Amino acid sequence: MLESRDEWIKKRAYAIWEEEGYPSGRDTMHWEQASNERIALEKSDGKDVKISAKSKAKRKPAVAVVAVASEPAPKPAAKLTSKKAAVAKV
Repeated sequence: MLESRDEWIKKRAYAIWEEEGYPSGRDTMHWEQASNERIALEKSDGKDVKISAKSKAKRKPAVAVVAVASEPAPKPAAKLTSKKAAVAKV
């Protein structure tokens, strides 16, 4: 089922807000940007096409995953002993 135009704009405005790091006081600007994006999509794709409002921030880039996987594993930290264990050894 296709979501309503206002629902799409609401989700996209929220995604823009997330992408910008949750700033306060910019809700009107985010709504306008999302509305303009929706209008542009409707003009280019037609109204019969399902349009997704998913945030780009939620997607994980493949490059970052590969970079993390190729890094060497960190060395384990030295084992800390408690004061009681240190006193017992003496």
